[in-house]
Amino acid sequence: MTTTAIDRGLGAELAGDLAATALTLAKRFAAGATMWSVAPSWEPHALHIAVEFVHPVIMGKRALPAVALTGPELVDLVRVSVRPGDIVIAVAGADDPQVRSVMRRGPAWGATTIWIGSGERRPEGGFKSSPADHVLWLDDPDPRVPATGGFVLFYHLLWELTHVCFEHSGLLKDECSEDICVTCSDEGRLGEVVTASADGQAAVRTARGVENVVTTLVDPVAAGDLVLVHAGTAISRLDEEDR
Repeated sequence: MTTTAIDRGLGAELAGDLAATALTLAKRFAAGATMWSVAPSWEPHALHIAVEFVHPVIMGKRALPAVALTGPELVDLVRVSVRPGDIVIAVAGADDPQVRSVMRRGPAWGATTIWIGSGERRPEGGFKSSPADHVLWLDDPDPRVPATGGFVLFYHLLWELTHVCFEHSGLLKDECSEDICVTCSDEGRLGEVVTASADGQAAVRTARGVENVVTTLVDPVAAGDLVLVHAGTAISRLDEEDR
């Protein structure tokens, strides 16, 4: 029998992370989001998450749109599936390259991202450049952890807490309800290049959709590159190691 950190209790910090994640899920679902679940090394977890949210096991609870994405070329599959406002939830170790790429690109796609995992974390507090909006992590190096009930408990609790949030409709309104948020308008927005630059411009996908962006400061850029966009201009490009 394997004993993990979760068997010894969630702990205040992890419990708080679960509650915050559930509130975000409730807000996104209330706004019409679809959840896309991925787990490259443990596909049954992706399937289980989708079933958990789409199948109301308690009478009176709503079925929530959730789809598991499996198979090769996972980044491309998520890219063509997700729409602004959607949710991407992943179950993976910290070194999974496909999940790291999906999490990093989430803001450019307008997606809220959640990462469930265990084991050794990456430097700088766990993850470089905070690739996910919410991280639910078991600090347990045992490679058998994904096969125990810890991860299953995570998404069961997320499902239950999300429905608790639905019972309090006042919590479900997003803080930024304006078309252009005064707080966020001066910040660089992450974008993913759709077409290679030509004549100093390129089509770039951001949370607002596909935009025509001036790229003279960062040229040349190619499809798939990640850039920061400010006032219609790509002001910097992320290095390959940051993607």
